[in-house]
Amino acid sequence: MKIYSRALKEKDFKEMKALLLRDGPNDWNFLTEESVDYQFQLIRESSAQAILAESDELLGFAVLIFGESCPDKLEKYTDLPTIAYVNDVVVSKSHSGKGIGNKLLAECISIAKSRNLKAVYIERHEENLASAGMMAKAGFKIVETFFDPKKRFTGSKTTSVLRMCT
Repeated sequence: MKIYSRALKEKDFKEMKALLLRDGPNDWNFLTEESVDYQFQLIRESSAQAILAESDELLGFAVLIFGESCPDKLEKYTDLPTIAYVNDVVVSKSHSGKGIGNKLLAECISIAKSRNLKAVYIERHEENLASAGMMAKAGFKIVETFFDPKKRFTGSKTTSVLRMCT
């Protein structure tokens, strides 16, 4: 298995979208086809980067968004040009539990460091314990947790914003 970033072809975007829409949705994730298309557009514009986990097939991927293209809501915590934002980390259900998500997240952090960005931000449903463990292992700390019923439909309906300083 390789974890890396490379130039993407339209075939790659189709495979990534299929994986994300097949294995990404769950009670904890807010995922729409429009949000997927938007992040792929950011990759095409070089405002974001895809990090892939591949062997003979696509096992998973992460999308790292840079600077001014990060969500505006993060402006309350920092200056957008100085950060990166992990928009998605998804691993094929047939390969979950093998540490692939941890490796993808670590590569996102490494890329942000190589760009001299001061921090990486990420979000999760407050009650998503699998994501919480992965993010804590990577060094992310909670910045804020807030009621977010438009994005979170189950449980506490809260979003936690986390930051890892690079």
